[in-house]
Amino acid sequence: MKLYPLRLFLLTLLTLILWRAVVSIAQAQEPQLLWGDTHVHTSSSVDAWSYGNFSADPDTAYRYARGLPVIHPGTGQKIRLQRPLDFLVVADHAEMLQLQIKLGEGNSDWLSKSTSEELLALMSSDARDVFTQVTSIVVGGRQDILNEYHRPELLEMTWGEQIASADEHNRPGEFTALIGWEWSPGPDGANLHRVVFTASDAQTASQFIPLSYYDTVRPEGLWEWLDETSRRTGADFVAIPHNSNMSGGRMFDLRDSDGRPMTAAYINARRRWEPVIEITQTKGTSETAPSLSPNDPFADFEIRNVLLSGAIPAITEGSYARPAMLRGLLIGREAGNNPYQFGVIGSTDSHTGLVSVEESNHYGKLVQDSLPAERVDPSKGGFDPWRTSASGLAAVWAEDNTRESIMRAFKRREVYATTGPRITLRFFGGYDYVEAEARAIDLAARGYKKGVPMGGDLVASPDGQAPSFLVQVSKDPMGANLDRVQMIKGWIDDNGNAREKIFDIAWGDNRQPGENAMLSALPSTVDVDSAIYTNTTGSAQLSTVWQDPDFNSQQSAFYYLRVLEIETPRLQVYDAVALGIDPLDTGYPVTIQERAWSSPIWYTP
Repeated sequence: MKLYPLRLFLLTLLTLILWRAVVSIAQAQEPQLLWGDTHVHTSSSVDAWSYGNFSADPDTAYRYARGLPVIHPGTGQKIRLQRPLDFLVVADHAEMLQLQIKLGEGNSDWLSKSTSEELLALMSSDARDVFTQVTSIVVGGRQDILNEYHRPELLEMTWGEQIASADEHNRPGEFTALIGWEWSPGPDGANLHRVVFTASDAQTASQFIPLSYYDTVRPEGLWEWLDETSRRTGADFVAIPHNSNMSGGRMFDLRDSDGRPMTAAYINARRRWEPVIEITQTKGTSETAPSLSPNDPFADFEIRNVLLSGAIPAITEGSYARPAMLRGLLIGREAGNNPYQFGVIGSTDSHTGLVSVEESNHYGKLVQDSLPAERVDPSKGGFDPWRTSASGLAAVWAEDNTRESIMRAFKRREVYATTGPRITLRFFGGYDYVEAEARAIDLAARGYKKGVPMGGDLVASPDGQAPSFLVQVSKDPMGANLDRVQMIKGWIDDNGNAREKIFDIAWGDNRQPGENAMLSALPSTVDVDSAIYTNTTGSAQLSTVWQDPDFNSQQSAFYYLRVLEIETPRLQVYDAVALGIDPLDTGYPVTIQERAWSSPIWYTP
């Protein structure tokens, strides 16, 4: 067929338009990286309020996360987040939600709904000493008043205010405000808390009252409630366990809450509602510990081993994420399903209403820890902020910045954690990646086409081929260079024993592994006396395709990445220099290697 010039031009133009359309669709479907915090408390939480947060309410938290100027609840200063977040969960405690605020207001609508004469008297008193009242109720164990306060007629009003604030600040495509709360049981001082959030709007969320530990202290009770509420209202939920390092070994137990072997129903419920855990925050990091991973030179990172009661428990496998993943593989061999096949995120657990993750500009966990002088002596505040550093953030690969897309990313575990820096991390597992693809412009497209992203499952290849992993990591544009990328492998050997191994797979500065296959440390550029560092070592980006040299196709395994920055000054160094104190006299490490952890990829024979 002969094509005349005009027809040829039109055909070429049509082909170009169709090609651009296909590319645009593919790009639109490829997830984008979103940064957020799923764990912020405001003045609505009675503990945050009791430590001085009288003014930073949910509205303040959302505005600050969006990058708007706000007033610091302790200092009265005007402050602004340098880099706004993409999403936020205000996770105020369901227990006693806004109790202190309503007592102070003497709210007439509340008064009309209350039937407790003593609660009425407290709320209507002309000379209300709210702090004393709240202390007497909570510390004094006034269960009669607490039971009265937790009647649905009263709670639906406070809950209504919480969810209305989220809807007001939710801007699809620009900023996502997710409706959530914290379920906060602490049996025998063990932290078994979960942050719960939903992708639903306020209209749907108004059909339920958030579950508290007054309703149940058992995780099974939470999962049952989530199931019933989801079926009744259509809302979907994610529950995020946090501070497993403070759980006394109970967060990732080998048995259920009654000490019985895990049933299929138990495992299915846990996997359905808890696809992700919080691996780092201001109360410590929960990856692993030196006694649990003695061959891991980076295991001793921001360890805080203390219960909510102040007791010091033994460090056990049930309190940390990596040993829990290994336990999951063992349980899966017997039960046919893995209860601990979870992804990981970081968040702050801030009780100031403010997301604060920078070592150099940390506002503390509590209002009473906001100033450097308050952080020097823990007795002046309510927390020991120098014991652990500022942390962390949740990174999410989502199709777009909406409630629904973020929820889907959590459900498929395509999320990761950092201690605060905005490190970009790509991680795929498959069978056909080649080294050149680690430097490809369309790396992500190749990753999704040939394999699964972080959080995914790899099924064994028919010929027993070892999987390959496509990795690309970029530094925070405003942060430190990268030291190295490590692959953490956990597996069950032929004798049924849980094993782990750390591989350095990419690194900066042309180092070579030594005889023990481990890399030497980079020289520190930190000037302790002035609290500065330089990016004269390390790399801005590291990428590779890696294959497990010890792969056995018959062994269940998981693989996840740990990314280390070069050394930078730790939180208390900035404080000490500002206060004229010798940083070496603080009693804590003067440098820190901020880091990121990917969600694992699991291999199943």
